[in-house]
Amino acid sequence: MRSPETGPEFSVKLVENEEELRAAQALRYDVFVRELGGGGDMVDHQGGLERDRFDPYFDHMIVSDLSRDAVVGVYRLMRAEQAAEAGQFYSEDEYDLSVLRQSGRRLLELGRSCLHPDYRGGMAMFHLWNGLAEYVERHSIEVLFGVASFHGTDAQALAAPLSMLHHNHLAPPELRVRARPEHFQPMDLIAPDQLNRPQAMRDVPALIKAYLRLGGSVGEGAWIDHAFNTIDVCLLLDTARLNARQRRLYSGDAR
Repeated sequence: MRSPETGPEFSVKLVENEEELRAAQALRYDVFVRELGGGGDMVDHQGGLERDRFDPYFDHMIVSDLSRDAVVGVYRLMRAEQAAEAGQFYSEDEYDLSVLRQSGRRLLELGRSCLHPDYRGGMAMFHLWNGLAEYVERHSIEVLFGVASFHGTDAQALAAPLSMLHHNHLAPPELRVRARPEHFQPMDLIAPDQLNRPQAMRDVPALIKAYLRLGGSVGEGAWIDHAFNTIDVCLLLDTARLNARQRRLYSGDAR
């Protein structure tokens, strides 16, 4: 364990070998399976690894605490050329991405974002987002997107935050992907004049709030994912719409 005096020493990198990938999948298992009750066809319960058929096509970004020699944060990233190899983007099982695919813009799908419980609310996410910002710049990415989750599958229990997102943060038409009809969940469950917006925002997961602060928006409709025990929304962020202050925040140079 690290001493309180030294604190964590973080590094951020893309996974380069099988050992690093397994460490990322192990953290994902702890968060998505043990903590949140998720599952999937390729989850390795004996080995404690959360994985799926898309893993070979993603870049996997990890943040490590070098003082513990432990992976404490994960992001996985898929560009359009990687999606072509995989046959689709991961989120296309849940959302019709036609408006994005037809836009001609450079796309990056984000997924499996998670942090070890000991590192939530601290600097680990800051370092992970710094790494993501560098990746976005290196590949000239114009639109970020990906599904983010509310825990549980009871839409009525989440009616307030889902309605708040629909009424206040719906993506513009040129980015407005739509949940596929098989598990389409309308998000406009409470009328705007009946909505307690501050309380609804408090019920929005931290990751979603972070993207909203950067100018992000959501697609139309949520998707009920019974395998992962979640209700998913599709987050979208047009990097051209970030104002100067937001750009500094996103690149880790906020003042």
